[in-house]
Amino acid sequence: MKYNLLGNTGLKVSELCLGTMTFGGRGMWTAIGTLPQEQANELVKMSVENGINFIDTANIYSEGLSEQMTGKAIRDLGLKRDDLVIATKVRGSMGEGPNDSGLSRKHILQQAHESLERLNTDYIDLYQIHGFDPLTPLQETLEALDSLVQSGKVRYIGCSNLAAWQIMKALSISNLNRLSKFVSLQAYYTIAGRELERELVPMMLDQKMGLMVWSPLAGGLLSGKYNRKMEAKEGRRVNFDFPPINKEKAFDIIDVMQKIADAKHVSVAQIALAWLLHQPVVSSVIVGAKKPDQLTDNLKSVNVELSVDDLYLLNEVSQPEPEYPGWMIERQGADRK
Repeated sequence: MKYNLLGNTGLKVSELCLGTMTFGGRGMWTAIGTLPQEQANELVKMSVENGINFIDTANIYSEGLSEQMTGKAIRDLGLKRDDLVIATKVRGSMGEGPNDSGLSRKHILQQAHESLERLNTDYIDLYQIHGFDPLTPLQETLEALDSLVQSGKVRYIGCSNLAAWQIMKALSISNLNRLSKFVSLQAYYTIAGRELERELVPMMLDQKMGLMVWSPLAGGLLSGKYNRKMEAKEGRRVNFDFPPINKEKAFDIIDVMQKIADAKHVSVAQIALAWLLHQPVVSSVIVGAKKPDQLTDNLKSVNVELSVDDLYLLNEVSQPEPEYPGWMIERQGADRK
C-alpha cells in the first residue's frame, strides 16, 4: 500500500480508502448494502491489516447508522484512533424540519456534533460538504467549517460533487477572508466516465487539491459481472442503476480491460482500479464491499502494474469526446507548448 499526500497538506492517506456506504442499510440505502456490525468489523479489520488508514463515511449513509457502525468497529477491533484518517460529510437531509438539510451554519454545526457522537471520536480528520447548497451563501458555509477547524473538532475540510467554478469561488472566499480552504474533492471518476477531466482535473492540478474517487467501478458495472453479452442477475447495478453511464461505450472499455486482465491473470475490477491509481491527480480511491472476497480482490489492485502500452489502449478506448471550450483551448495553446 502506498500513501499519498492529500492535496497541498502534510496528511498522508492510503491510496485505497474504505468506503462504508454498505454498512447498516436503512431507507434508500438498503439498495447499496445491509451489512450487520460483525461483517462491517471484518471489512475494517481486513482493510487496516492491508495498510488502509483512510475510512470514508457520511451522516446520511443509512441515516447515521454507517457512522455509528464505523465508530463501533474501531472500538470493537481495538484500533488506535490516531492511526486512522476518518472522513465524513454534511449536506443531506437528516430530518423533517426546515433546517435539517443544507449547508447553513446551524445545520453544519449541529451535524458535526452529531457525527462526532455517532463516530465516538473527539475529532474528524476530513469534514466534507456533500454537495452544493444554492440557498446558503458560500461564505456562511466556509465560516462555519472554519470555526470547526479552529475549535479542533475538524482537522481539514473538503468538498464533494461540486463544479470547478464553485470550488474556485470557495477557494477565493477562503483566501480573501483567511478561512480554512478545501484541501480535497471527492468526485465520481472511472475509466468508463472521464468527464471529470474536462474542467475539474486541470483545476485540481493547478490548485494542488487532492482527489478522492467515489464509485471507481461505475456502480459495479466494471466489477467483471457485466459485459455486452451478459448482465448480472444480482449486484448493485441490478438494484440501483447509478451513476448514469453510456453502457455501450463501457462495454467497449470492458472488452479491452478483459484482454489486459487475462494477460496479467487479474480481474477486470483490478484493472479499472489500477488505471485510476496510475492517474497523477488521484490521491485515494474509495472501495466499498458487501463481501470479504470483493474487498480482497480490490485490495490486490495496488500491485497491478500497467505498462505504457496498456495505458495507451485503455486511454484510447475510454477517451471522452472533445467539448468546447476544451478543444479550442487545446488548439490555441498548441504554439505555447
